[in-house]
Amino acid sequence: MIYFKSFDNGLRLVVNKMDSLMSVTMGILVHTGAAQESDEEDGISHFIEHMTFKGTHKRTAFQISDEMDRIGAQSNAYTSKDMTCYYVKSTTGHAQEAFDVLADMFLDSTFPDEEMVREKGVIVEEINMNEDTPDDLCLDLLAGAYFGERGYGRTILGSRKNVNGFTLSDVKKYMDKHYVPQNIVISMAGNIDPITAEKMVADRFLSLENRCCERKPVKVELKAGNILKKKDIEQVHIGIAFPSVKRYAPLYDATLILNAILGGSMSSRLFQTVREKLGLAYTVYSYTTAYEECGALCVYAGVNSEKYLDSVDAIYDCIDDLKKKNIGEDEFTRGKEQLISSSIFAQESTSSQMLLFGKELLYNDNIYNFEERIKKISSVTLDDVFEAVDCNFDDKFKASAVVGAADKPL
Repeated sequence: MIYFKSFDNGLRLVVNKMDSLMSVTMGILVHTGAAQESDEEDGISHFIEHMTFKGTHKRTAFQISDEMDRIGAQSNAYTSKDMTCYYVKSTTGHAQEAFDVLADMFLDSTFPDEEMVREKGVIVEEINMNEDTPDDLCLDLLAGAYFGERGYGRTILGSRKNVNGFTLSDVKKYMDKHYVPQNIVISMAGNIDPITAEKMVADRFLSLENRCCERKPVKVELKAGNILKKKDIEQVHIGIAFPSVKRYAPLYDATLILNAILGGSMSSRLFQTVREKLGLAYTVYSYTTAYEECGALCVYAGVNSEKYLDSVDAIYDCIDDLKKKNIGEDEFTRGKEQLISSSIFAQESTSSQMLLFGKELLYNDNIYNFEERIKKISSVTLDDVFEAVDCNFDDKFKASAVVGAADKPL
């Protein structure tokens, strides 16, 4: 049973009631992230996400954790380029208690001075950890090489200088712009009564003022850059990005199937060639990133440092063969079945369902429909995938990043 409610202040609620379960995942999704930040705000979405757990007028940071643990609930949050999500998973019997803590954190965080100082140190260490993790660093650099320093090219963590300089005034100013009801979706999936869910939300969130949201389209200027970050490490880490379709584009599903064929599974061309046949990498894969304004199809590989150029050649050979549209029915069918099965598997997870329904409402102002999703994937033809090939490998805007003991960028 799917239940939807639009409140007078602009807030939207969607509930997927899953009667056979004994738990529920409840999420608060805000349509803002790193791509919405200015240079001065760089990193502030992620900083706010961290600080939300650090105390309210009713609860200290420890009491928030303690109350969740006492009822066996699991709470967390994350920031992306275009969304910030706060969520909790609990047993059905403790759903109201868990949501009360989640709502208190979201609506009434006090951002204590001592906690802000402490958390700045934590995030600086997170930045340090990211720079010591070459695969993460490579993909951050790849986003910058592809999109540039702003918009979708921003790192989620921000810079050390910005993080250390954030003030309570900065936090409040950013939240006043973006943490407004029309920019927020609450999504619940699991065994919870929709009317109860609506009352829980109304009791806590109707007090939010219906203010104008300042969210703007992200300016996209593809840079086609090639970045090298020299590091004295054993492997060379390679990232390559090509322009792809944006979210909800007609060829979006065909592009997902194309990605599955290229590097989305153990039977994919990249895995079978670069790893299994040539033994040049332990990890090699491709993935798609789709935003409202644009998209990217990316390849990542962590390869033998002495043979990394051989690995690059092998990757390009796989791509060049796809450009020639050498794709058979078996390979196409396998890619389509992988996409269908991933949608089916998501039906069995309250966390996945919370995000699916929440994102669809947040991004598209639409209610996710599983049956329609399967029909849409099933209707994709091999000719659609051939058409997707033409939309996904434009060398003019190709970007790359290399981390490791390499001599020059790709």
